[in-house]
Amino acid sequence: MPWLFLAIAITGEVIATTALKSSEGFTRLWPSVTSVLGYMVAFYFLSLVLKTIPVGIAYAIWAGAGVAMVAIIGAVLFGQKLDLAAIVGISMIVGGVVILNTLSKAI
Repeated sequence: MPWLFLAIAITGEVIATTALKSSEGFTRLWPSVTSVLGYMVAFYFLSLVLKTIPVGIAYAIWAGAGVAMVAIIGAVLFGQKLDLAAIVGISMIVGGVVILNTLSKAI
């Protein structure tokens, strides 16, 4: 169950951050509401995850997956350009998350 909760926390954070871009500094109501609710979901489910998964591992996966997903969404939805260095960096983050999940005995 903690892995499902972590996936929900990541999804909430990604939705919230994407809506935050659209909120234009909290001047638009529905993107602002979506952002606040998304962060509430993210932090609530992350708090549940931390009951069973070590904080360093859970946070690394939560943050890493969120960064990679938001960067991709930014490129697709908002037309933000990713140069080679950005692509390499995001790939390294994804690689780190994969290594933590498949090879680490810290979990």
